Amino acid sequence: MTTTSKNGLSRALGAGAALALAASAAAAATEAPFPSKPVRIIVQYQAGGSTDILARLVAEGLSKRLGQPVVVENRSGAGGIIGTDYVAKSPPDGHTLLLTVPGPVTANLVLYSKLPYDPRTDLRMVSDIATTRTVLAVHPSVPATDFKSLIAAAKAAPGKYSMGSWGPGTQPHQVQVYMDKAYGLQTMHVPYKGESPMAIDLIGGVIQMTVGSVTTLQPYIKAGKLRPLAVAGPRRARALPDVPTFAEQGYADEVYAMTGPTSLMAPARTPDAIVERLGREVSAVVRQPEVSRRIEELGAEPVGNLPPEAAAAYKAFLPVTLKLTQATGVKLD
Repeated sequence: MTTTSKNGLSRALGAGAALALAASAAAAATEAPFPSKPVRIIVQYQAGGSTDILARLVAEGLSKRLGQPVVVENRSGAGGIIGTDYVAKSPPDGHTLLLTVPGPVTANLVLYSKLPYDPRTDLRMVSDIATTRTVLAVHPSVPATDFKSLIAAAKAAPGKYSMGSWGPGTQPHQVQVYMDKAYGLQTMHVPYKGESPMAIDLIGGVIQMTVGSVTTLQPYIKAGKLRPLAVAGPRRARALPDVPTFAEQGYADEVYAMTGPTSLMAPARTPDAIVERLGREVSAVVRQPEVSRRIEELGAEPVGNLPPEAAAAYKAFLPVTLKLTQATGVKLD
């Protein structure tokens, strides 16, 4: 054998050995016990909000089932982009997860021309923890007791009524745009940086109406400071059983049927076995009576589905949300 042939053979053998070593390392990583260290749940909003509270509730139960600490870490800012991008680019080993509301993984695809992540390819579903219900509520000064009479009042007074939202392109903004187009109204959209300041102005009569989370608005409704007219979604909200849905009042349009899941997600390349384990454990946590009760106290409704179910729900939810967000015409960059 010539020297050249020997060198070629050596290189081939070396390359083969390197490939085998890499494959062995990947297999070892896949088969490594999970979890092997503390698990982090990233929340894209500040501590103290309903999403943060829900994350800590799940973390507490998940820690007991996994036998490792599960800590909540808040990485807020830029409409949820910072926290979402952090998880999308984290090692896909199941130790860094994202607890998210719909906006950062749905509407942001329309609102921002250049996202640093694509939720469709950079993340995968673990479980929908709960569904956050929303309710159309008005200031008591508004002469409306149901959705039909609100439309009539707004039509009779062009420019008088304002719809508050927790940001451009969000659900209340989508509803406001749809109402104006569908019924020939002239209402105004007033965006806020979050639900709390929006609710304060609604109670004060600065704005006249909103579609807000039951979690935030329920205390004011019970105190008589706001009047609920309709809940969004296919059925009545458990926390507001006396308030009819839009559909019950004859308004079954897509925009009035939306409910927002709060979901646990992982980096896209996280192994199936880890995602399936996490999904089973999260489902078991959410279905515990005490956990379900505490979720309902937040004005949400427990779900706790498994990864395939959560992925299918996201796939169905996404195109509807994108269409409604596009209709607002909003761009944030």
